Amino acid sequence: MLDISPAEWTAILLSLRVAVIATLVATPFGIALAWLLARKDFWGKSMLDAVVHLPLVLPPVVTGYLLLLTFGRRGLAGAFLADHLGIVFAFRWTGAALACGVMSFPLLVRPMRLSIEAIDRRLEQAAETLGAAPFKVFFTVTLPLALPGVLAGMVLGFAKAIGEFGATITFVSNIPGETQTISSAIYSLIQTPDGDTAAGRLVMISVGLAIGALIAAEWFARRATQRLHGN
Repeated sequence: MLDISPAEWTAILLSLRVAVIATLVATPFGIALAWLLARKDFWGKSMLDAVVHLPLVLPPVVTGYLLLLTFGRRGLAGAFLADHLGIVFAFRWTGAALACGVMSFPLLVRPMRLSIEAIDRRLEQAAETLGAAPFKVFFTVTLPLALPGVLAGMVLGFAKAIGEFGATITFVSNIPGETQTISSAIYSLIQTPDGDTAAGRLVMISVGLAIGALIAAEWFARRATQRLHGN
């Protein structure tokens, strides 16, 4: 049961690679958007918030299809990226990272936004009164205080990216060694005679990764609460 085959290791390592890259690339955008939603009032804020959370309520296949229309070789952005920059997403592991990043983005942004909203604005105002520029206030006051929430968001986003299936298989298919992640490998194995044992191994690994990520996210959330309340 614990004898993991080379093909299974490939799927596991690809999933980790995709999830890590998706999380690292999405994090700066998530922090910026979380700060914008937490600190600014503007026309269309509710619509922007709805768009950010749209991947949570849309069928993942719909998200994957929209990504294919946009970033496919003949898509609106995909054709330009492929022809002028040589960047191809469709049916590549980079596309899997993009799909995972999009699907995990709402879970990444939400804890960050809540963490920033919980910060006492008087601390930021005090820094501004002492002559700190807005960007310096953000990097020296807001971001350090929001760091546990940022880390919690990153962990949740990573966990979601590890388990993503629908959007990924729609956008980049299920190509062994290129786009076959843990989820798509399980999907293939359960349709294969005598594939139940291998599927069970990958399921246990997926459950272990998910539980570990959720425990880590909860720990970071508690740290954020303790830090904000001075405990």
